[in-house]
Formats: sequence, structure tokens, C-alpha cells
Amino acid sequence: MVNFWGGMALAAGVLTISSLIAGNLERRDAAFPRWSFGEAFEFKITHFWIGLAAAVVLYGVFFLGDRISAMLFDFAKPQVAGIYGTKSQASPWIIGSLLLLWIGPAEEIFWRGYVQRKLSERLGGWTGLIVATLIYTLIHIWSINFMLIMAALICGVFWALMYKYFRSVWPGIISHAVWDAVIFVVFPIN
Repeated sequence: MVNFWGGMALAAGVLTISSLIAGNLERRDAAFPRWSFGEAFEFKITHFWIGLAAAVVLYGVFFLGDRISAMLFDFAKPQVAGIYGTKSQASPWIIGSLLLLWIGPAEEIFWRGYVQRKLSERLGGWTGLIVATLIYTLIHIWSINFMLIMAALICGVFWALMYKYFRSVWPGIISHAVWDAVIFVVFPIN
């Protein structure tokens, strides 16, 4: 059996490196020197605080959502427990480090910094946001876990709106990385 965390780290790395290379190849002109990733990758200190606050808000949404969904749906608790089942494949330190330093940031660079940006350029801002979010959500269908798919939808909309509003991947990177590590390792909701 393939280790979930190893597979996630590898997939995140391949997708992110591919998107950074593809995105950079498009920018080889006078306006963007080689290996400059453009406005979406410019960091401001406010991005850190916005991302941190967004992670706290998102954690609160999921904390309440877990309680409400458990009251409404018999399948909610077992499906959430299934998501946490992958924790047995690695130590909490490894999982937390991967989520905080690699997987969360990589997903934002790929999904918002590349996919949403490219789709928005081609289809328009709102249509690109919607299509990118639907693709991000549907990627999670392999799990056959309704709660995970809904989590991906909620997070996908949340981080897509952050990218659209702030025009930077950084608030989403901070939010995604911190939220992942907190909800999965530090303060799990189940």
C-alpha cells in the first residue's frame, strides 16, 4: 500500500514545480525577467496576518460545521473519522511539517497561483474562479467521502475568493498551511 503522506508530498511537488515552470515560461519577456513569477507571488507582511486570521475563521467554520453535520447526517462522524485515519501512516511531526511547509503551500501555488489564474485569464475572473474551484472539489471525489468533498468545496471557495480579492497566493498559502496543520494535527475536530 502506498503511504498517503508520501504520495501527497510527491504529487504536490510535481504539480507545483510543473506549474511554476509553465507559468514562468509564459513570462519570458521584457516585463518579467527569467524566474520572476509576477504580482501573484509578491509577499507583503499583511498577507501573513490575513492568512493567519483566515485560518482561524476557517477552523471555526469547520468546528461548527462538524457539530452541525453530526446532528444532521448519520454518516458524518464515520466519514470525518475516515479522513483522520491516514494519521496512522506517519508521526504527527512529519504530517504537521508536510502540511505546514510543503503540501498546503504547494496546493495554493498550483490551484490558485496557476489553475485559477490561467482559467481567469481565459474565461474571466468569476468564471475562472468557479471552474477552478469545481475542479479542485472534484479532484477529491476519488475519496468517495461526502464530508471530504464538501470540505474541499468550502475551502476551495474560501481560498479562491482570497486569491481573487488579494491578487496574491500568499494569504491563501498561509491560511491553507496553518489550517491544514491545525485541523489535522494540533486541534483535530474529531
